[in-house]
Amino acid sequence: MIPAGFAIALAAAPGCGDPVPSAPPRAAVPAPAPVSSAPLPVDVEPLRAAPRRALWVLCEGSQRVLEHPERIDALLADAARLGATDLFVQVYRGGRAWFDSSHADAGPHRAILAAHGRDTLTELLDRVHERGLRVHAWVNVLSLAGNRAAPIVQTLGPSAVQVDRSGRSLLDYPDFEVPEPDRRYYRMGTPALWLDPGAPGVAEHLAATFAELVERYPTLDGLHLDYIRYPDVLPFIPGSRFGVGLEFGFGEASRQRFRAETGLEAPFGASAANANRFDDWRREQVTGVVQGIRDAARAKRAGVELSAAVWAYPDRAYLSLFQDWRGWLEQDLLGFAVAMLYTLDDRLVHYNTRAFVGGVGGSRVWIGLGTWLFANRPERATQQLREAEAAGPAGIALFSWDAIADAPALSAALAAEAGRGG
Repeated sequence: MIPAGFAIALAAAPGCGDPVPSAPPRAAVPAPAPVSSAPLPVDVEPLRAAPRRALWVLCEGSQRVLEHPERIDALLADAARLGATDLFVQVYRGGRAWFDSSHADAGPHRAILAAHGRDTLTELLDRVHERGLRVHAWVNVLSLAGNRAAPIVQTLGPSAVQVDRSGRSLLDYPDFEVPEPDRRYYRMGTPALWLDPGAPGVAEHLAATFAELVERYPTLDGLHLDYIRYPDVLPFIPGSRFGVGLEFGFGEASRQRFRAETGLEAPFGASAANANRFDDWRREQVTGVVQGIRDAARAKRAGVELSAAVWAYPDRAYLSLFQDWRGWLEQDLLGFAVAMLYTLDDRLVHYNTRAFVGGVGGSRVWIGLGTWLFANRPERATQQLREAEAAGPAGIALFSWDAIADAPALSAALAAEAGRGG
């Protein structure tokens, strides 16, 4: 997540709960008129359920609530003021765990135990559940941030890390940015060390990590996946078939897997051979990571809810990042997806919110709003919130609680908006 409102007024038809009067007892009563299929006027729109409301809570933001459990009170107070029903609490970032883990670097968790003598994630779960809110463990799946020493890399070796089409590993990128002379033309959208989902062992290691999380914290309501895609590069290209641009997934181990599974050679260097099939295969690898995590987590606890933070432009996500989140909803791999609609452009909010609700999986698409963008312009945050609410999504999430807590005017405006909706 780059990187996560709250109230919506219920539209009630006047007198919609009143009983329908029976016809008078006369012989010459006209036959009832046929029921019209025309849309209802706005003032008699049927009741619809209010969307769920979520806050993203950073593990390494300004508040660091797991490291400072005395701030749980402030989190709970803000959640109540903002009308939140759900919290996405970040517990895994850069291969490091803020929970008891044997697969990830549990240094942050051990530091918490040493400082406080207790597991603060368990404490947060207990206290949040007392208020009737849901807690989803938010995990950055395929991004390791800048952590070259992450246990998954130590275990699987450098082949677990993404390699570009020219054969250069991200381990060799200076500061995880594109080397010269390519840097004149391309940039990493999110500079970081990225795992290759097609590399042998990556999917299995991640599934084991998050299954352990679900097992050791049985009161978690959900698992919220982030960075579940290939790296984003600027400018975007729609797949490999044009033989141009910068893209990833070309490590030797991944190309060998592709050859073994398809009998085809992957495109590499100047070759665009089998590009469409290789794009499909890379998309399948990301979907395989999602399915592996779901299956492993539900083997530990059948009722855990799986969700993901996804790119708000689904065609770009599908073609360039190999993130087929609409397919994940169609296949029921996710309970819901949160489209990260972080923008200063209010028209895009208008267009996209309505496209999400009316599109594939619309009944399970939440809108993620970048409220941090408006710390000094809170009226813009509430304007986008109203626009999103008007589309009638299943849920709305704000990025992030830390940013809201740091901006009193923004916090007050969002709380007032929640109160306006009742």
